[in-house]
Amino acid sequence: MKVKYFIPVIIALFTLALTSCNDDDAITLLDEVQVSTSYVSIPMDGGSATITVKANDSWQFEKLFRQITKNSDGTNDTTYTETPTWLNISQMSGSAGETQITFSADGTLNGRNTEVRLQCGGRTQIINVIQGLAVVSDATCAEVIAGPESKTYRVTGTVTSIVNTTYGNWYLADETGEIYIYGTLDANGGTKNFLSWGLEVGDQITVEGPKTVYNGTVELVDVTVVKIEKSLIKVASVDPENAQFPLEGGDITVNLTCKGNGVSVDIPEDAKGWLSMTSISGGAEPVVKFHAAPNTGGDRNTKVVFRTTDDSGKEYTSELTLTQVGAIVNATIAEFLAAPVGDTQYRITGVITSVANYGRGNIYIRDFSGETYVYGSGAQGEFENIGLDEGDIITLVGKRAAYQGNPQMSGATIEGYKVVTALSIAEFIAKEPDPNTFYRVTGTIDEIANTTYGNLYLTDGTNRLYVYGCYPGYGATGDARKNFLEAANIEVGDQLTMIGYRETYNGTVELSGGIYFNHVKP
Repeated sequence: MKVKYFIPVIIALFTLALTSCNDDDAITLLDEVQVSTSYVSIPMDGGSATITVKANDSWQFEKLFRQITKNSDGTNDTTYTETPTWLNISQMSGSAGETQITFSADGTLNGRNTEVRLQCGGRTQIINVIQGLAVVSDATCAEVIAGPESKTYRVTGTVTSIVNTTYGNWYLADETGEIYIYGTLDANGGTKNFLSWGLEVGDQITVEGPKTVYNGTVELVDVTVVKIEKSLIKVASVDPENAQFPLEGGDITVNLTCKGNGVSVDIPEDAKGWLSMTSISGGAEPVVKFHAAPNTGGDRNTKVVFRTTDDSGKEYTSELTLTQVGAIVNATIAEFLAAPVGDTQYRITGVITSVANYGRGNIYIRDFSGETYVYGSGAQGEFENIGLDEGDIITLVGKRAAYQGNPQMSGATIEGYKVVTALSIAEFIAKEPDPNTFYRVTGTIDEIANTTYGNLYLTDGTNRLYVYGCYPGYGATGDARKNFLEAANIEVGDQLTMIGYRETYNGTVELSGGIYFNHVKP
């Protein structure tokens, strides 16, 4: 068996790509902007370094790094900053001319590095910042996941899935967990030559590279291959090819190639209630058949492991993920937040309370039971193209996910929405009754007619509007509608914003539907 080794010292010292999912080449000599050096070194014990920027136009650092701040009420604020949390830059933007910029950081026990991007005149200058040497640490996948960003790790595991064969994006797993590899260098330290390794699912491999986190996924970036050991067992084909059981249950056949001594199959304990192995044949081309029971819940999947050994008893494995489509679970936001992270699809509806990123559709939505963050609503640009904004009502279908321990919905599709137009009280009163058109109206409470259901009057000083029910949020029914005014400390004199539709009862114009949006104390 041939084993390949490559440990480039220069790459270990100067890892240049920590912002994954962006394949732009570094630009060091531009007409629009020039820097005295594109490499900044900060002492391990902490300190600073200064460079000179010469620009022929205004410039600014690009906001690349996602920061999440947890509020005291349990909600999260998501922002994007120009630097990772450990790095400070003296000036984030400037005008044409010459500018001195200082980079500084506190001391660290581990070497770390990053890149920041300076934009000027439509061009991008990449500046690489290094603090100390990137010390390589042997680690398990779990230790990488729990460890600090920018630290360089060496990890050994099995290739479980290959996503991109140009840059070398794939998944590596060991008995403790799984991490994503974003970019694989070839034997000469080059990029875009992943196929030169001949790497396949099931191979055992040792790599080293710096850790980063992108959109909640732990990654090692532009890794160096230290060792490859080809697997003696592989998945040759699957019928059906997508390895997916239908909702009503059924069978999947897996064809293997095996150069080892026999085959065994592991089904995870949490999948044995719905998945079983019905047959297995031996020889160099074993065939394994699986059966799934009907699925009455949401989407589900599991990873089965095929094992064999060589003559010395060393074990080799190959893995395959089997999935089964399921029903979409209708849920309140509270029920969604209480659900485990997984592949089950949930349908939630609520009012958009804030927008973190219009292009990606990163939003917060709230119903009567709670509020959740949604990372990505629809396809790229779909949310913005529709024209959705704060106060609109949206229905989403997506998975329960989490980022740094904070719950969120991810991979959401936009199933429906209601655009909610903001009107003055006078404009609302002038509208025709329509239970399908929602408006957002703000006024001052001058009378509360019913404290249980929140029937009240809003005024703008000239016009007066009756609100038939102030309920805690979208979807409230029954007892969930009761006593919200007291619970939220809403009183006469408060400025209240409500969402609802116009109707008339006994000649009185009413705002019905009663969705609370916010209120402000005088």
